[in-house]
Parts: sequence; C-alpha cells; structure tokens
Amino acid sequence: MTRVFLADDHSIIRDGLKQIMAETDDLSVVGEAANGIELLSRLQSMECDVLVLDISMPGKSGLELIKLVHRDCPRLPILILSMHHEDQYALRAGAAGYLTKESDAELLVAAIRKVAAGGIQISPHVAELMARRIGMDSAAQPHTLLSNREYQVFEMLVAGQGLTEIGLALSLSVKTVSTHKTRILQKMELTTTSDLVRYAIAHGLSSPHE
Repeated sequence: MTRVFLADDHSIIRDGLKQIMAETDDLSVVGEAANGIELLSRLQSMECDVLVLDISMPGKSGLELIKLVHRDCPRLPILILSMHHEDQYALRAGAAGYLTKESDAELLVAAIRKVAAGGIQISPHVAELMARRIGMDSAAQPHTLLSNREYQVFEMLVAGQGLTEIGLALSLSVKTVSTHKTRILQKMELTTTSDLVRYAIAHGLSSPHE
C-alpha cells in the first residue's frame, strides 16, 4: 500500500483527492496539511511514501518548501499538484513530478504510482525547457566521464530497470551492477536513481516516460 500525504490549503481539494484514492486498491491517505508550516511539522512524525503538494499555500510555499521537505525527508518523492502551468523550476528544485489540478483522476493516480516507484512525472514541453536552460558544453558534462559499460548501466537505470533486470540483460551479477551504479553516482556527483533520471531529462539523454 502506497501511503500518501496531502498538502493543500483548500479542504474541498483534499476531500476530493481522498475520495479519488479511496477508490483505488493501492493508495491510502495517511495525513494532510493546510499550509507549509503544518506540513513540515506533521511530516516529522509521519511515515509516508509520496507527498502530493500544492506549490501555492499560506506560510511557507513554493520552491522553499520543496527544499525544506527534502532537507527533513530527503527520500520522500514530491508530486506537485497546482492550478498553475507546469514549472520547470519546481522540478529542478527536487520535485519528482508536476500536474495541474485540471488533470483527470486516472492521470493523478498514475502519477502518484510513478513517483512512488522512483519515476518522474514530466511533460515533453518542460523537459525541453530544462534541456535548453542547461546550455553546457558536452565535454564538461559529468556523464561523459562514464565508461562504456557504466553509460550502458546508466541508460538502463534511467529507463526504469532494476539491478536484477540489468544484470540479466548484461550477464552481470547484481553485485557488479550495484558497483557500477555506485561509481556512476560518484562520478556524476549525484545521490539517487531519481537524480539520474532528472539529469538525463535535463540533458536530453532520455525521453520522459508517460
């Protein structure tokens, strides 16, 4: 069961989201907050798998709130649900996905499942904007430091394949694949697989999964 925390200053929105998730077999709302300060306080004593966050709330909000949540809960994926158009800056700040409140229930449920599994919910338009903002010379990009085998593993990790699946495909032990992953993260100065996905999208190395 995926445990979801809702943060939105409109109770009618939270009630609607709870109703949507009550109709699924694998999603459960375990907490909610109406403002940024309340969210940070409740997350300290709450175990959850995904945070669905309205980026515009009273108190602390926006990019600052994303960073504060990651400071306190570095492994908690954040799905932004907003009335505004997609904001690549929220994704660059660490959000795992972005949906507008105009999205249908089916897309919302799919997005929550995707980010809970370590994926990224991003549109091709935002991916293009992120890639344009990088503007780096290819020789200076960290992925160019990877060996051929490491880059192969990098591509498969970004595609959503697990260590066991990669090992079978490349005829490597899980331990060897894990070692490659560790070296990839070290060379690229990143921390998680989600970081690798964001990097790949931002540098035009991978198409976002829809």
